[in-house]
Amino acid sequence: MLIRNIIYYFKEALTSIVRNGWMSFASIAVVTVTLFIFGSFFLLSINVEYVTDDIKEQVEIVAYVQNDLTEAETEQLRLKIIQMDKVEEVRFVSKDEALKRLQEQLGELAAGYGEEGRNPLDDSFEIRTALPEDIPEVAAAIEKLPGIRRVDYGTDVVKKLFSFINVIKWIVLAFMIGLALTAMFLIANTIKLTVNARAKEIMIMKWVGATEWFIRWPFVIEGIILGSLGALLPALGLTYLYGEAVDWARINLYFLPLVNPDSILGPLIKLLLLIGTTIGGLGSLLSMRRFLKV
Repeated sequence: MLIRNIIYYFKEALTSIVRNGWMSFASIAVVTVTLFIFGSFFLLSINVEYVTDDIKEQVEIVAYVQNDLTEAETEQLRLKIIQMDKVEEVRFVSKDEALKRLQEQLGELAAGYGEEGRNPLDDSFEIRTALPEDIPEVAAAIEKLPGIRRVDYGTDVVKKLFSFINVIKWIVLAFMIGLALTAMFLIANTIKLTVNARAKEIMIMKWVGATEWFIRWPFVIEGIILGSLGALLPALGLTYLYGEAVDWARINLYFLPLVNPDSILGPLIKLLLLIGTTIGGLGSLLSMRRFLKV
């Protein structure tokens, strides 16, 4: 009996899809376009987060030491910093090493420095925190330590970067939720047209004793099939396009880190198929509520 019912459900669903060919095509097209945009924003958000994480990893605190400190006092200061909460790494940079770095960066522009003891730079500590978001708090604590002349970590840039990242995350999340709800609404209305055409048949089935779920299942399966087909096309399209985009970026934008396709496309395909089947099934259920209240 169960197998016979399942065969009946799928037969009715496929018959309805074929019978309402243009509407079925429109539903699939709408879901395809919606989930393609959704998937594109998903890939964009993942890569934005990946790039910003890479940038945040490079952000560090530079604490400049007072010139009159002895080596022992400098070492004691380093130990105080490394013992602070949220500090992960502390590296001492002598003024000579800092000058060497500057000369490598500026070339001939810094050629005059270093001669006859001319070195205007200070000894410093380069400090990394466990979490980049902890940098402002840790920097403020280090600045209060005796022996620290000043602290630099690009205050305005870091704060603006963290604020920008949070805003982007919320915008992308809101946009993706809006797209999913739009697709569900459109599928619900498409299925509703099919239900309207069979309203009398549904009411007769209800009157003769058919259970609500016996009536629902063909429409639910129809919605799931439409949603799945609508999700499969953007999944395949985005798989190809993202792979090509990453290959192009590796050659032309080698300085820009992007998420490896192998680590992101599998979850993306599963997510799109899950969303497609879910909004298809929910759309069908929502469109049938009125007709089952006989």
